[in-house]
Amino acid sequence: EAILSCKHKSSKGMSLRIEWKKIQPQGVSFVYYNGEFTGDLRGRAEMLNPGIRIRNVTRRDSGTYRCEISDKSEGHPRLQEAIITLTVLVAPTTPVCDVPSSAMTGTVVQLSCKETEGSPPSEYQWYKNGVALLEKTGTGSARTPNITYTMNKKSGTLLFNTVTKNDTGEYFCEASNGIGLSQRCSVKRMQVDDLNVSGIIAAVVFVALVMALCGLGVFYAQKKGYFAS
Repeated sequence: EAILSCKHKSSKGMSLRIEWKKIQPQGVSFVYYNGEFTGDLRGRAEMLNPGIRIRNVTRRDSGTYRCEISDKSEGHPRLQEAIITLTVLVAPTTPVCDVPSSAMTGTVVQLSCKETEGSPPSEYQWYKNGVALLEKTGTGSARTPNITYTMNKKSGTLLFNTVTKNDTGEYFCEASNGIGLSQRCSVKRMQVDDLNVSGIIAAVVFVALVMALCGLGVFYAQKKGYFAS
């Protein structure tokens, strides 16, 4: 549960009107109005003169709330208000990882990792063969030698600008935000192989020979008059 406190000063016997509102990017909406709760807080919240208690909070309850107190007496429209920010902490869920099963050496390869439920947002750590990878975000002297990748812990990407055969291995990602236990995706293997140049050349030569033989066949048929009308 979460308790939003709202203290006020009032004279004895004063008749008060209490309203709670939630301030959102799309506008201001009522939370407590005309003596009752509205929206998804109906049945989950209760008044605490004039604060409110919210039970079973969810991530959707995060936001900025405004408590407004005014005197209902005629001629005394005095208004007091308080702003309260509620942040609901949510442990991360199992992230979704995208790891290509195969790649060619020298190509650009990107692995991605993301989960959207954690609050505050999760940070991500990639592992290769069970060992945590070092983060490389700087340039020049800040760069770690012999590292062929760039890992962004904020976005969850692992980028290989020129992947090599040494990058072959089993990868997984772990999401954590300091709330509850960290979560990891299942292990996926990426196999990096050299481009088979000789095989490509052989295939090109074979196709060229087939086309040459077809051309000779057509030429021979024309000479024999097989295509004559």
